[in-house]
Amino acid sequence: MPVNTTFSRFSDYFIAVAKTGSLRKAADQLYISVSAVHRQIALAEEEFGIDLFERLPSGLKLTLAGELLYADLIKWQKEFQLTRNRFDEIQGLSRGTIDCGLISALSDGFVLDSIQYMYDNYPWINFNFHIQDSETVSNMIMDAEIDFGILLNPKGHHQLEVLSFVEIPIGFVLPKDHPLTKNEKVYLSDSVNDKHLIPGAPLIIHDYVQTLYKHHKFSPQQHLDCNDIRMIMSLIQKNLGIGLLSFIDAYPYLERGELVFKPIREKGLYPLTLALCVAPKRQLSRVSQIMIKHLIEQIEVFKLKLIPYQ
Repeated sequence: MPVNTTFSRFSDYFIAVAKTGSLRKAADQLYISVSAVHRQIALAEEEFGIDLFERLPSGLKLTLAGELLYADLIKWQKEFQLTRNRFDEIQGLSRGTIDCGLISALSDGFVLDSIQYMYDNYPWINFNFHIQDSETVSNMIMDAEIDFGILLNPKGHHQLEVLSFVEIPIGFVLPKDHPLTKNEKVYLSDSVNDKHLIPGAPLIIHDYVQTLYKHHKFSPQQHLDCNDIRMIMSLIQKNLGIGLLSFIDAYPYLERGELVFKPIREKGLYPLTLALCVAPKRQLSRVSQIMIKHLIEQIEVFKLKLIPYQ
């Protein structure tokens, strides 16, 4: 939106005349009368006390004073537009709301670091977080119910645009004093005498575990099925079993030194993919772009923490 001031109006008129060399062409370009353009130029010359244009048979040509003014006005317009852009950003940020979808495994961990960053730098931002399974998060992204989402295995959702991703290993989550924590490599057969805490549907890891059991014709003698990761972790902490889970499920507990993660070494077992996704061509708010940038940085840091488990 142009600023409705005398100076801004004059600068538009003056630049148009300087570029076209004609009052009429400038007037046509600006959709105003020739007299309005002439009046602005004449008033400026009177106020400055110097001619800005030479009146020639071929049209109007800038004088030396006019050339100096033209250069300054072009510079001013560019700087003024940058200022307006900054104003727009401030207004956008001050009214900003971020709508984000997450899987439950991310309710603790690096996402919290990004939330902290946003609150520290933009304390007026509002958040709407939706903790759902990956399928629901994917649908919410495509239906424009959220700005972006972090979910598992986006390959099945071809309509999503992946901005960043990390491969998450699968392994046994163990109590700190469990004998398997001393093994350099751990295989499924090493756990034959353990009680297995099996993640249930609709958790994505459930399908991985069942496929692994079936592939190796492995059936735990004792097991407990549960579709809540936090409860499984609590049971492991109480030495009531071990769990075949993803690193992201155990990450907060590993960071606090409460549990141990040992990647499992079996053929045919592939890692999970954790991905930050948006809808293609979605116009994101400035605040969402800032948070996405920080999340991408956090994902890169997270990758470094996975190196010892690869």
